[in-house]
Amino acid sequence: MTTTPPSRIQQNTIGAALARSARKHGDRLALAFNDRQWRYAELDRAVNRVANALLASGLAPGDRLAVYGKNSDAYVIAWLAATRAGLVHVPVNFALSADELRYILEQSGASGLLSDLSLADNVAAATTGLDLTLAGTLHAEGREGFDALRVALDQEHADGEPSVDIDGASLAQLLYTSGTTAAPKAAMMTHQALLAEYLACMVELDIKGDEPMLAALPLYHSAQMHVFLMPALLLGAPVHLREAPLPDDCLAQISRQGIASFFAPPTVWIGLLRHPDFDKHDLTALKKAYYGASIMPVPVLEELRRRIPGVGLYNCYGQSEIAPLATVLRPEEHDARPASAGRPILTVETRIVDAEMNDVAPGEHGEIVHRSPQLLTGYWDRPEMTEEAFVGGWFHSGDVGYFDEAGYLYIVDRIKDVINTGGVVVASREVEEALFTHTAVSEVAVIGLPDDKWIEAITAVVVPKAGAEVTEEALIAHAKATMAPYKVPKRVVFTEALPKSTAGKILKRHLRQELKG
Repeated sequence: MTTTPPSRIQQNTIGAALARSARKHGDRLALAFNDRQWRYAELDRAVNRVANALLASGLAPGDRLAVYGKNSDAYVIAWLAATRAGLVHVPVNFALSADELRYILEQSGASGLLSDLSLADNVAAATTGLDLTLAGTLHAEGREGFDALRVALDQEHADGEPSVDIDGASLAQLLYTSGTTAAPKAAMMTHQALLAEYLACMVELDIKGDEPMLAALPLYHSAQMHVFLMPALLLGAPVHLREAPLPDDCLAQISRQGIASFFAPPTVWIGLLRHPDFDKHDLTALKKAYYGASIMPVPVLEELRRRIPGVGLYNCYGQSEIAPLATVLRPEEHDARPASAGRPILTVETRIVDAEMNDVAPGEHGEIVHRSPQLLTGYWDRPEMTEEAFVGGWFHSGDVGYFDEAGYLYIVDRIKDVINTGGVVVASREVEEALFTHTAVSEVAVIGLPDDKWIEAITAVVVPKAGAEVTEEALIAHAKATMAPYKVPKRVVFTEALPKSTAGKILKRHLRQELKG
């Protein structure tokens, strides 16, 4: 009698977790994208087909598979197939240029690449001279070569579980950071780290298997993939996937599909609220409105609660290196502390420390640090960065915050976004909150620009509401009425739109570069 390795019995992997969900929820709707629908049993077989085909192409467990594309059912299947085949999934922002794609392919040592046909020119430029074992597409009807969707739909392909020996400590994904201050670095995420987070998300975010979820934010970004889509799939929920979070489409989907839960960054929620047809849609099925990725202004929170009565709001804070959820402010906690990021989730321990790693008193500002089973194991091929990130035995987030007396976390700013004006430190968020209370302001980003007198001059970049008229002088006067003089913007710049990433984050570095001259 042969002995089965413990890793094959214990199955602490993402692929095994999906198989358990499929066995339990086989006939339920798992994933809907455009005109295609996948039941759980169908999705599981499709994942096996693609996993087997990836291995048959010459890829081996541990190889890195880069995926460069927009949201689609094929994207989800490729991710799940990679985990089941023991490959390391490398998501690539579809907005990156050919040079940026090539950097990730080379830095990760990728052996395979799956991409959207619409990005073929960038792929061709990025892969010239690279020796890839596999270069295929995600969904390219009629095109020759490896195509994930064609394999997934082809019942002639083997749909049994691949015979690979992986365990919870195996790498599942390399998550590249945005690279705002240096070349992007990749957080190494294991199967067991991500699974620990999925279970915590189910509990802390009240994700239910019988509630339809709308997933419209980019799947290359860890929040949409790992905080929402994956926990929902493991619970047997129906997920309605969209290519992008377009306001028209999101409002229509929530109404038409009876969507119960939806995650979006503040910029997307603001876009929905400002849509002229917002009040024409029946949004009564929406019970859980999740937000995160950047700070939600309190005035926008209040408007959201007023215009969708009965909706529960969840503030989700974290970053890619922690899979990425660290703290949650639940609906019942919003009345007393609407500006808080909540408390650490059940798998995360969080401190606020000074430069010597001493805990600071409640109300005092310091760096946010974490310990958790869902943290990265390190940065891929960057041992010096790994060592720096874990100084003192805790992961350093790079965020400034404080705890109140009850243990609720408040995010002051990213360390790099704190403004030094005249030798006094000012949090950009505080200035933004003050300007958001003006009735003419739709969006605002506050940055510090180099200044001979002030070191950094506080500068507000404002998008006015449609049809509203407001002047620089009026906004400065509004800020003066509620803030100390040194916090008041020295300058207000008006614009039609703020630069944003495809994940909805405001790109303050672009504003600094554009305006510093």
